[in-house]
Amino acid sequence: MLEVLDAESVRRWVVVTRAALAARRAEIDALNVYPVPDGDTGTNMYLTLDQALDTARTEQERLGVFGLVPLPVEAAALSRAALMSARGNSGVILSQMIRGVSEVVSADGLEAVDADAVVRAVQQGAQRARESVVRPQEGTILSVADATAERMAAVRAEGGCLGDLTRAAVDAARAALTRTPEQLQVLADAGVVDAGGAGYLLFVEALDQVVHELGLPSHFAVDEFTLNTSLERRADWSRAQAEQGSPQVHEGPAYEVMYLLHDVDEGGVATLRQRLDEIGDSVVVSTAEDVCHVHVHTDDIGAALEAGLTHAAPQRVAVTLLETVVARPRVGVSIVACAAGPGIAALLEEAGATTVTSGPGHRASAGEIVAAVRAAGTEEVILLPNDRDTRMAADAAARAAEQEGQTVHVIPSATAVQGLAALAVFEPGETTQQNVLTMTRSAAATRHGAVTVAVKAGLTSGGLCEVGDVLGVVSGDITIVGSDAEQVTREVLDGIVTTGTELVTLVSGEGVPDGLVEAITDWIGSRRAGIEVEVVDGGQPHYMLLVGAE
Repeated sequence: MLEVLDAESVRRWVVVTRAALAARRAEIDALNVYPVPDGDTGTNMYLTLDQALDTARTEQERLGVFGLVPLPVEAAALSRAALMSARGNSGVILSQMIRGVSEVVSADGLEAVDADAVVRAVQQGAQRARESVVRPQEGTILSVADATAERMAAVRAEGGCLGDLTRAAVDAARAALTRTPEQLQVLADAGVVDAGGAGYLLFVEALDQVVHELGLPSHFAVDEFTLNTSLERRADWSRAQAEQGSPQVHEGPAYEVMYLLHDVDEGGVATLRQRLDEIGDSVVVSTAEDVCHVHVHTDDIGAALEAGLTHAAPQRVAVTLLETVVARPRVGVSIVACAAGPGIAALLEEAGATTVTSGPGHRASAGEIVAAVRAAGTEEVILLPNDRDTRMAADAAARAAEQEGQTVHVIPSATAVQGLAALAVFEPGETTQQNVLTMTRSAAATRHGAVTVAVKAGLTSGGLCEVGDVLGVVSGDITIVGSDAEQVTREVLDGIVTTGTELVTLVSGEGVPDGLVEAITDWIGSRRAGIEVEVVDGGQPHYMLLVGAE
């Protein structure tokens, strides 16, 4: 059991929390009825943390200091990144809890966090979260956080060690979560506990797991009977609303408006909160360093933006319609596919798929994929992630869609060429199960590779690389480092083409050298007669070529 948290264990706490949210976000989404029953609390909390970690990691890699940053610096960077990437009401509140932890670490320049500092960090996080909400409501994540902080302080005052504190925190969060329906009538009516509070419970569980050096939390600390009963009652409530064709108990403002402001002082933040409270509800205005994140539900989008304009130019403006009628999906099957470039998207759409932009540099969120699945509108959907790093979001989207009555079959396509191969064997006249089986086999049988250019120095399976080197990727692993794009492409093909290969697909992307595709096509023809070469202008970023062999 740990006695203090150093930079590595704090980082592990955040990573374990993200993994726990990824595993349980569909269930948290299903609990979501307050302040708006839009079923995205778990997804928003996961995406906020996921994108914050990705941003912080990318910045560290750019500076070449990954894993070497002092704890105060890393905590501050993660706090700012969380605020920048915050999704929805729950994501903004989560970012303020991370800010509270960062402030305690940074205030004293701590390189390790002992039991006293952990208590202060949890207290500060709960306080910052409550301060950011203009009209705090009991029976929400705020109540759970407050109860957890209070219990931890009491246990520490009695001489409890770090392990005692975290176990007490889990118990306190569990008890506070089970009380939320007693504090908030809408939860009692729907028969659920608070979704944000359930997400916070995972945050606390993850801390306890790290301190006791255990694995990933496998369940909510709230007893499974309570949780399952909540989910069942929420499902019954949703079905009743759907059968009535009515919005899911949302009588407030029609739009969620979110944006970022830079360099707003404390007085400006207070004025902004007051103005937004006049034109809407669910107002959360939170800060981290020079960034201010605004969240409001309102009927007047223009007024919400004008409130921010008096202080700075709003950035990353996002407007979402809150009132959504739940419609029954129609009988049939459709295909949703992720596309890394416009050419790939055009090809997938010609084959009848609905596409979602996703690839290196901008991978689709679970929410974006769920939106595409909803838009497809059929009882069954075949989903092609077409990217190894999008698979988790695709699985989460599938679980979320199941809560709304759609069955989503995720094909494990790890790259665009596998997705294209899978889509090529889809037969509208076959049963869905048969198509899923055939498409899965086709994707798995397609060997894949890629060619890109190194943007940083590092050690790969193919050896050391420097910025500007040409890298060859075979089955997801960088195994070739060279200087000539044509030679590296040949070596990639040598790694994926077998004696049984009948078709090679070349998907050209941004930055592909002039004449490379033609030269490789000629080279394949000279080496192996009878292999068909299909060329696709994919337009994907980062990879000059994606290569498939079937």
